[in-house]
Amino acid sequence: MRLHRTVNSGSQLKDITVIGGGPTGLFALFYAGMRGISARLVDNLPELGGQLVALYPEKDIFDMAGFPRVLSKDLARGFIEQALQFDHEIRLGEQVDELIRQEDGHFILTTDKGSYPTKTVLIAAGKGSFSPRKLKVPGFEEFRDKGIYSHVKDPEGLRGKRVLIVGGGDSAFDWAWNLCGLASELTLIHRSDRYRAHAKTVSDVRGAAERGELQLLPFHEVRAIEGDGRIERVRIFHNKSGVEQVLEVDSVLALIGFVPKLGAIANWGLELEGNTIVVDSTMRTTVTGVYAAGDIANYEGKLELIVNGAAEAAIAVNNAVHFVDPTQKVNPGHSTHAAVFREKQTSPD
Repeated sequence: MRLHRTVNSGSQLKDITVIGGGPTGLFALFYAGMRGISARLVDNLPELGGQLVALYPEKDIFDMAGFPRVLSKDLARGFIEQALQFDHEIRLGEQVDELIRQEDGHFILTTDKGSYPTKTVLIAAGKGSFSPRKLKVPGFEEFRDKGIYSHVKDPEGLRGKRVLIVGGGDSAFDWAWNLCGLASELTLIHRSDRYRAHAKTVSDVRGAAERGELQLLPFHEVRAIEGDGRIERVRIFHNKSGVEQVLEVDSVLALIGFVPKLGAIANWGLELEGNTIVVDSTMRTTVTGVYAAGDIANYEGKLELIVNGAAEAAIAVNNAVHFVDPTQKVNPGHSTHAAVFREKQTSPD
């Protein structure tokens, strides 16, 4: 972060600027509206919803409070509808760059498309920007996004296809379960027999394998992906015995995770721990007026859950409200008593 450099901006000064359009950022935007402060949201993705929409729209979520089971895209739709109740400024498709402290104590947040004055900043950018990990095998680059995918947006596109899934985490097992019966042939391979997915999903997939509905092959890795203009086969091998086999496939889902990067945020003078930002119990960072919440925030006992991200967003916004105007209480009280909702209920249609 650069200090005390005057930057002219044509944008309106906001009380808070939220970086990140995922669930945490969206709930922060809603909370800012509920507390009656002005806000804007900036995100580098072209649409709101974060990874719920960009990467896992068809993924079932089971650990969201109040929902026994909910699709990612449906949960995102709820967060978006809640956030857009208020007339906040939304800036999508913009990559954040500098955070510049002004002489009056406010900030200018610059992006690749503009500069935005703000009194406080809430970083809710997940783990920052992310890029999918690559399979370092022949054929990966040739067929990348041409039969090899790092996420699934439309499962119907895989109906009747022969699909190979590579990975041992939640995404790999979730999609193995969701595509079971949709794909004509389905194989899930992982380099070991130790899986990082939810135990219930692993049990479901193992049960499907025992019934012959899919193949589950531990200790297997990809050796090469081959085809003439399109994927036709994948050579896999058992990494203990070295035995190789050939799978005839139409699509490969390389669900092996993402490489997170903080990007320009790493240069803002914040205390970092890996790809996360250290915060205190009020979600304050080591830079006065800057808060962090969600997966990007780090403190002792941290759990990376959507429900926790929403709670952290509320904590951060309420403390930012008090920071902007010390006469305002941190504790917001019950939402049923919030003035903004009383105004909505009494306003004419």
